[in-house]
Amino acid sequence: MVVAAVVVEQKNKVVGEEKEELVLDGGFVVPDKVVSSHGCRNYNAENERQKTVENLYREQHTTQTLDFVKKMRAEYGKLNRAEMSIWDCCELLNSVVDDSDPDLDEPQIQHLLQSAEAIRKDYPNEDWLHLTALIHDLGKILLLPQFGGLPQWAVVGDTFPLGCAFDESNVHHKYFAENPDSKNPIYSTKNGVYKEGCGLDSVYMSWGHDDYMYLVAKENKTTLPSAALFIVRYHSFYPLHKHGAYKHLMNKQDEEDIKWLHIFNKYDLYSKSKVHVDVAAVKPYYQSLIAKVSTAKSLLGLWACISYWASLITLCFFNFGF
Repeated sequence: MVVAAVVVEQKNKVVGEEKEELVLDGGFVVPDKVVSSHGCRNYNAENERQKTVENLYREQHTTQTLDFVKKMRAEYGKLNRAEMSIWDCCELLNSVVDDSDPDLDEPQIQHLLQSAEAIRKDYPNEDWLHLTALIHDLGKILLLPQFGGLPQWAVVGDTFPLGCAFDESNVHHKYFAENPDSKNPIYSTKNGVYKEGCGLDSVYMSWGHDDYMYLVAKENKTTLPSAALFIVRYHSFYPLHKHGAYKHLMNKQDEEDIKWLHIFNKYDLYSKSKVHVDVAAVKPYYQSLIAKVSTAKSLLGLWACISYWASLITLCFFNFGF
């Protein structure tokens, strides 16, 4: 399935007489000074939350190795621990807070809905993208005790490839010095265990909610558009889509799909707000969207027997295994 690339044009708008801001059509405003620096990702502020964020990355960068990722993929690829509907999973995220996010400590369901609603306003006909926004972070329920209670460093945070050199664009790069892989003569080279142009699908990414959701889809032979899967797996891969690192591992399909990720990323970052979406008000739309892609069979797992009759998305026997 081919999804045509769409270019989002960002506009500069003068607000008042002195303050210039970047405005996206979705209705949320991005201060220009933020875009020019870290884009809502300020890791340098001196406060308690920043200390929590930095401690998470210290643990992540020293513990996530290629062997660790292979073990986690083998274990969680069994998809044998839990079953629930898409909306139930969204609501479950009310009890999850992402310690890696330096900007926001709101319940995760609000982040999902804020992102999805902003995209919906700008792209009313791309309902596959609305759905992708709604589900892109659902893997964060791995943090909850009933789903394994994994530590934050194994679920959230920016992601990066294993089996090759750690690029300096990775946030808090200094902590990779204590990672055993940094001392491996092969893993510490630019290409490492990979070939240039191999395609990101062949690359082992650090373990977390992104790779988990991607693995669930792949293991169940989903026919989600490749751009949607690319968004799910790489939306936290900031060294790539923010700094251009690791592009030597991409293939032609990756180059097409990353265009959609650049679009999605604006909404993932800049729709974060303390102003909550009215869940009850928007729930009927998202339930209708889920129903639109469902067969007469009941949902099994996070996705179960979901088919998109409008020929955009089909997800088959998609168990959310833990």
